[in-house]
Amino acid sequence: MSHIPATEAPPLENMLSRLISIPSVSSVNPQWDQSNRPVLEPLADWLAAAGFRVEWLDIPGHPDKANLLGTLGSGPGGLVLAGHSDTVPFDAALWRHDPLRLTEDGGKLYGLGTSDMKSFLALAIEAARGLDAGRLKHPLMILATADEESSMHGARALVEAGRPLGRYALIGEPTGLRPVRAHKGVMAEIVRLVGQSGHASDPSLGNSALEGMHEVLTGVLAWRDDLKREHRDPAFAVAWPTLNCGHIHGGDNFNRICGQCELHVDIRPLPHQDPAELREALRRCVSGVAERRGLDWSVEPLFESIPPADTPSTAAIVQASEAITGHAAETANFGTEAPYFNAMGMQTVVLGPGDVAQAHQPDEFLAVDRIEPMLGVLRALIRRFCIDD
Repeated sequence: MSHIPATEAPPLENMLSRLISIPSVSSVNPQWDQSNRPVLEPLADWLAAAGFRVEWLDIPGHPDKANLLGTLGSGPGGLVLAGHSDTVPFDAALWRHDPLRLTEDGGKLYGLGTSDMKSFLALAIEAARGLDAGRLKHPLMILATADEESSMHGARALVEAGRPLGRYALIGEPTGLRPVRAHKGVMAEIVRLVGQSGHASDPSLGNSALEGMHEVLTGVLAWRDDLKREHRDPAFAVAWPTLNCGHIHGGDNFNRICGQCELHVDIRPLPHQDPAELREALRRCVSGVAERRGLDWSVEPLFESIPPADTPSTAAIVQASEAITGHAAETANFGTEAPYFNAMGMQTVVLGPGDVAQAHQPDEFLAVDRIEPMLGVLRALIRRFCIDD
């Protein structure tokens, strides 16, 4: 717990600039993974300065990661404004602007996390500026989580802790100011093949795992075509389950037969699909090739699968978001922390100022003209769920 006398958070531009300047990559690859605690430290100061009670919520088994919760007011129910404090890895050489420096150019704010989604945490604090805790009939909570972009350790820890938060939640992921009430699940699988290295001058001296993975890839991509043909849900803009082969690595030198090869696969199941059945189908793709070629093999999850989210259209947070934005609630093809928040008993909607087309891209940006409308949405929701009865 930390608390300092209530004064005021810094100006919004200062908060945005500070958050973007602090690297907070989360990755399943330890080479790129970073602590999110340096990002939480200024957030904790700003929340405390605005009169929030601030709690650092440790994540068991991950001492360099934490969730941060600020609470204004007290009592049951209330509204949670939530955002993740981490970003994806980045390649600075592909950016025209410095990814760790907030840069305004042509009505756009460039920087890693502007759209997805560190900026939302500053916007949530700005929307609460000047609020008197004594006016709140139900508490307002601002929550910053860890590892959304990799393993969901932050959200999973909240569920495991079993502590009640608010009755309603808004997650500020990039949705173009349109409410999202449902999304697909997320699976990340590691396919490994192990053969025998040897001198490249004589193929009989080894058994190439790389060549085996080439055949596995052919089978996996054919299975992807089957999934697209056989499974459809018209509620989604991409109406079929998607599969992406996003990472492959094998071998260590041009003149050695490749002894080991690893492939990372991303699968986005529709709500009716069972992740266990999908994993078993992937295992069949791999095992047939590996056994025919005499390769050792394995298929394992990079992390526990992320469930799909589905908040009912009748939920108060969904209907309020629709009324405020003027848009009917939609579905999304990307995953969020919403299913974990729903599991904690919160009605959850995903609604943020960025666009998913900017997420995970060089020169990620947030359009300046999205800021005031987003603040208006947040203030209206705070009034609806924390001030009005």
